[in-house]
Amino acid sequence: MAYKYIISKSLDPFFALSIGLAAALTRINREEKEKGQSTDQTIETLKRRVGIMWEARKGS
Repeated sequence: MAYKYIISKSLDPFFALSIGLAAALTRINREEKEKGQSTDQTIETLKRRVGIMWEARKGS
């Protein structure tokens, strides 16, 4: 029997986004650890980059 949805029609997109985001964050953390950074340093770098993105959008 083939199922149309994993969870439900309205929740499947959120589920997919959360899985994708978790995979991306896991990969970024792994790559940064290979460079010798700690998880805390990686989080600070992400916060800084997101902050730069938000500042650029506000200026537009």
